[in-house]
Amino acid sequence: VLGDFKTLFWIGISGIILLFPFVINDINVLFTHWNYFLLLGITGIVIFFAALFDFEALKRGKLAIIEPVLGIELPITVALSMLFVGELLSLPQVLLIISTSIGIILTITIHHSHLHYHRRIFEKGVILAGIGAITMGLVNFLVGVSSQETSPLLTIWFTNCVFTFFCIGYLITQHKFNTIIDDLSKYPALIGRVCLLDNSAWIFYAFATTFSPISIVTTISESYIALTVLLGIYINKEKIRYHQIIGIAVVFISIILLPIISK
Repeated sequence: VLGDFKTLFWIGISGIILLFPFVINDINVLFTHWNYFLLLGITGIVIFFAALFDFEALKRGKLAIIEPVLGIELPITVALSMLFVGELLSLPQVLLIISTSIGIILTITIHHSHLHYHRRIFEKGVILAGIGAITMGLVNFLVGVSSQETSPLLTIWFTNCVFTFFCIGYLITQHKFNTIIDDLSKYPALIGRVCLLDNSAWIFYAFATTFSPISIVTTISESYIALTVLLGIYINKEKIRYHQIIGIAVVFISIILLPIISK
């Protein structure tokens, strides 16, 4: 309805305004520690491109084909956390993370033939989805590291500033910036829900990474996909296939066991 850049703009500007009172005393840290400024700046840029790749992939391709590809972001985040932050995971933790990833892919794959990744490389949107999965894995990692190095609220606020700046620049050059108020008047409820849910999700994720390893937090947070499918069954009376039921069961068993063995 709104398009990629307008959606990102509203998510960003709402986060900037709402979080400003909570970060006003921490902003000076960014100008006294330039490494923090650089880290958060890079994170904001990666978020901007990751969101665009995801949006465009979902717009151009079939949802049933694209979603399983996007699920690859979980193992990418875990690999980055282990390689660059030195997170040490036990063998049971690694196995549960792998099983969660497999369960997610099974859950969001409508037909088993869609699991043949090599056969859909030329499907519309798949290349964009692959790039989006890689960049989203990098986003998860960078948001976690930034939250640990600075603070969760400052991380979300400043990264919102970065990608909102790019969105404004694009909208101005395309002569679309003057229409954003019209969009707000037409779709206030939709914009409000998107902004609230997106910002809340990232804030909770950012806080969680300051208490637990990024790989563990990402694994647990990715289980929302299985929950979404499960809600669809009970609320919308959607029919799912046998392999999806197995996927949901694997995801929930894995995320229940993961925090238990991680204590």
